[in-house]
Parts: sequence; structure tokens; C-alpha cells
Amino acid sequence: MITLKLKKWGNGVGILLDKQARDMLGGVGENDILYLTRSPDGVRVTPYDPEFAEQMDKARAIMKKRRDALRELAK
Repeated sequence: MITLKLKKWGNGVGILLDKQARDMLGGVGENDILYLTRSPDGVRVTPYDPEFAEQMDKARAIMKKRRDALRELAK
């Protein structure tokens, strides 16, 4: 477990992530986007958007089902 400290940043509050915390999040860095979502045990911080992942799963299913049509369109 890593303890995070909130710091005042302009008119808001920010969290400074040390190297260990960034590594736990998959090596995120400056200007990367993190997503805060509710989970059964509180909140979760992840470097990916769960809604986008769901949309991509649906897109992959459609592409798999319609691969012949997509091949024709790609010509």
C-alpha cells in the first residue's frame, strides 16, 4: 500500500505520484490521463477508460462478424 498526500495546486488540490506509484499504474507519466471510478470497495484509479474498453470490445465483435464486408471495403 502506498500513502498519497494531497497538496494545494492553484485553486485545486493535486496528488503527487512517486515513481513506485507510477510504476504500479503501468508506468504513467506527465500528461497521461488517469480515470477515477467507483468500485464495490471504494474508488479505483486506472490509466484506462473502462467505457472506451467496453466500446472497443463491441467494435472487435462487429469487425469479427463482418470481416468479409470490411475486406471488400478496404480494397
